[in-house]
Amino acid sequence: MNKNSEPTIHDIARELKISASTVSRALNDNPRISLKTKEKIKAIADSLGYRPNTLASNLRNKKSNTIGIVVPLINRYFFSSVISGAEDVAYKAGYTVVISQSNDLAAKEINIVQSMFSNRVDGLIISIAMQASTFEHLKLFRKKNIPLVFFDRAVPEIETDKIVVDDFAGGFRVTQHLIDQGYKRIGHLAGPQNLMIYLNRKNGYMEALRKNGIPFDESLININRLTSEDGVAATQYLMSLPHPPDAIFCGNDTTALSAMIYLRDKGIRIPEDVGIVGFSNEPYSKVVSPSISTIAQPGFEMGQKAAELIIRKIENNERTYQTIVLPTELIVRESSIRK
Repeated sequence: MNKNSEPTIHDIARELKISASTVSRALNDNPRISLKTKEKIKAIADSLGYRPNTLASNLRNKKSNTIGIVVPLINRYFFSSVISGAEDVAYKAGYTVVISQSNDLAAKEINIVQSMFSNRVDGLIISIAMQASTFEHLKLFRKKNIPLVFFDRAVPEIETDKIVVDDFAGGFRVTQHLIDQGYKRIGHLAGPQNLMIYLNRKNGYMEALRKNGIPFDESLININRLTSEDGVAATQYLMSLPHPPDAIFCGNDTTALSAMIYLRDKGIRIPEDVGIVGFSNEPYSKVVSPSISTIAQPGFEMGQKAAELIIRKIENNERTYQTIVLPTELIVRESSIRK
C-alpha cells in the first residue's frame, strides 16, 4: 500500500490473509462472521487508518442519512434553538445534519439549497430568507419527492409539511398588553410582508386595535428588514411624526433593543414615555436595562417536530402533509409595564 493512498478492504485482507468479502462483511457487522474475527479485522482496520467509503455506499443505497437545515441567521437564539432540537432528534435516529445560513439573502439560499440537492441530502428543513421571492429551488425537492419541511417562515404555495407559531395571536397579545397598560398610540416595526409570519403579526396588531376601538393609523407602521440599523431608522421616523407613538411593538428583539438605545440616547424614558415590546425572547432581552417584554417561541420543540416529520417522510415515504401551529408566550418585563 502506498503511504499516501487511502487503505482499502483489500489492504486489510492482505494483512490477515483472508478474502476481501470477509473483511467487508465484518466491517458491516454481518452475523455470519464470528465476533473474534470481527474484532481482529476492526483492529487491523484501525491500525491502518481505514475509513469506509460512505459516499460510494450512499450511492449504492440511494440514501445518505443526511438532513439539510437552512436558517436565515445562525446567531439568532431562536434559529439556533431550532437547530439544536432538530439535531437532537436526528442524531438519535442515526442521521447527520448539515447546517447552513442564508444570511437572509435569496441568491445565497438558492446556492445552498442546490448544493444540498446535488449532495443528495435525504431531506431539507428550511426557514426561507427574508429576500426570497422565487422558489423553484425548493419546488425541485417536491418534484423529486425529497422530503421538505418549512419552519417559521414557510412558502404557502408549496404543499409540504410546515411548522409555525401562532404569529397572529402573538401580535394580538402584544398589542392588547400595551393597551391594557394604558398606551393609546402604538407603533409597529413590521418585517417584510411577503413573509406570512410578519404579515400575521401585523394583522394581530391591527385586530387588537380594532377590538379596542382604537383607530388604525398607517403612519405608525414601518416595514423594514428588522436589523439593528433598521430599528434605529424606524424609531427615528416614528418619533419624528407630528403625533409620535407612546409605545412600539417591534417585529423582533433586535429592533426592540436598537429602538430602546435610540430612545435612551434622546432622553426618552422607557416605559414611562414609550413602551417597548419585542418578539423572539433573545437571551439578552432579560438582562438589559430595562429588560425587554417579548414573545417567546418554542424553538427547540419546533426543531424536534421538524426532524420527526422529515424522518418519518424519509423512512415511510408518506405523501400526506400537515401544518403544525405551536403557541407563543407573552413575557412581560420592565420595558412595557406602566401599571
